[in-house]
Amino acid sequence: MREDHKLVNLDLFVDEEKWQPVSPDSPFGPELEWWRKGWTVIGVDEAGRGPLAGPVVAAAVAFQPDVTLEGIGDSKQLSARIREKLETKIKKLSISHAVIEVDHNQIDKINILQATKVAMSNAVSNVLAGLNSFDHSERKEQHVILIDGRIPFLGLGQQVNIIKGDRRSFSIGAASILAKVHRDRLMIELDDKFPGYGFAQHKGYGTRMHVQAIRDLGYCTIHRRSFRIRALDNELK
Repeated sequence: MREDHKLVNLDLFVDEEKWQPVSPDSPFGPELEWWRKGWTVIGVDEAGRGPLAGPVVAAAVAFQPDVTLEGIGDSKQLSARIREKLETKIKKLSISHAVIEVDHNQIDKINILQATKVAMSNAVSNVLAGLNSFDHSERKEQHVILIDGRIPFLGLGQQVNIIKGDRRSFSIGAASILAKVHRDRLMIELDDKFPGYGFAQHKGYGTRMHVQAIRDLGYCTIHRRSFRIRALDNELK
């Protein structure tokens, strides 16, 4: 396997302390090593692996090393208002970004892990295409892909899986925000199309409210039928 095409699971092979932000006031962690080498860093994260309904969404994003943007972090820890403001800034400041959906039908067909991998692969491929068309002479051909969690090798370049990466990497945190804002917005739209399920509130996750709505109304078109709901095992087919 080529040196620039390999997978590293950071939590298994590298001292985690090395990958913490360089100071309490800095949002940067793992990006710095590759930026110093002149590499392009692509952060990747997903939203929607766990819900009972709707798509899984992956985002990928790349920045110039001199980017300045405060507030990036785990999207789940930020308010919706702050996430939406950051989404606009991320898109403006990035040199390339992409957001990809894989719908419930594909999830049921190939399983959620593979669907997530497809979404991430397509997002990274789109970012790479955007980088190739981005006109600045300092960009190098080498790139590294930083991904939150444990994701099988995408085969699109050197890949580093970072546990809790959205809290430890600026680039992954930015991708996390893009993915979550996009998916939340979509689920709010689907709430109008499929009233009664409460998608605008729980975004498709298996809350008591959602499970009760399925019990009362049955499944709707966007439910993932491959996902087991134990509370409804003997009630719905």
